[in-house]
Amino acid sequence: GLLWLAIGAGRAARKGEPAIACKLGVLLGAESILTNGVVKSFFRRVRPQEHFTHDAPLPYGMRRPVTSSFPSGHAATAFLAAMVLGKGTRVAPAYFGLAGLVAYSRVHVRMHHWSDVLGGAALGLALGAVARRYVSLDD
Repeated sequence: GLLWLAIGAGRAARKGEPAIACKLGVLLGAESILTNGVVKSFFRRVRPQEHFTHDAPLPYGMRRPVTSSFPSGHAATAFLAAMVLGKGTRVAPAYFGLAGLVAYSRVHVRMHHWSDVLGGAALGLALGAVARRYVSLDD
């Protein structure tokens, strides 16, 4: 989420509209509560086995999550942000490319199964479609 908040803050600074960053922060916070607090509670998916094969510290300072693996919260956040930030801008493909990289990274570091990432991306796209309909970052 910090990546997307930084992007939103940069956009807010460039346009001189702090409300952009505030609205994005609220949307990402609401998405996180919904995904990690509500949706994951319906699933008890175990993370990939490689996640548990050793007790050594994970790379890049990552921690071992204890929540359900499905859906990927990182993928949901990334695709929600791409939907909202990309609305009406020619750099939308870059946002979606970055969201795809974030989603792929979750499988690459063995925190999620591919289906977790696909489920998270679908959730983020759906929430993003709703958010785009009711919230404009450029108002």
